[in-house]
Amino acid sequence: VQLQASGGGLVQAGGSLRLSCAASGRSVSRSDMGWFRQGPGKEREFVAAIRSSGTSTYYADSVKGRFTISRDNAKNTVFLQMSNLYPGDTANYYCAAHGGRLVLSALSGPQHYEYWGQGTQVTVSS
Repeated sequence: VQLQASGGGLVQAGGSLRLSCAASGRSVSRSDMGWFRQGPGKEREFVAAIRSSGTSTYYADSVKGRFTISRDNAKNTVFLQMSNLYPGDTANYYCAAHGGRLVLSALSGPQHYEYWGQGTQVTVSS
């Protein structure tokens, strides 16, 4: 599976961005998908995850209520709608896929995802 993330950019605090992650090579319709981010000098951290069906979503506390993860399995694509962005959201954002279903506790662990996109940079200015 190849993952291509896009949609990053420079935005002012309070603004919005929508990230996309397009999969190719095979269908990810049965894969749990996640978004992670890595800021300067920081470790990669969990942002959001979505089950293969799209009916269950999970968020880091820091983004809950501001970010929304969704997917379109017909288009083999996952999205991350980000609103009310803070400068602290500045990071390189990565999408990731697991080949099947993860246990709930594993959804937030980057080590459990086999496939990764190249990242898209999000910069939020104050």
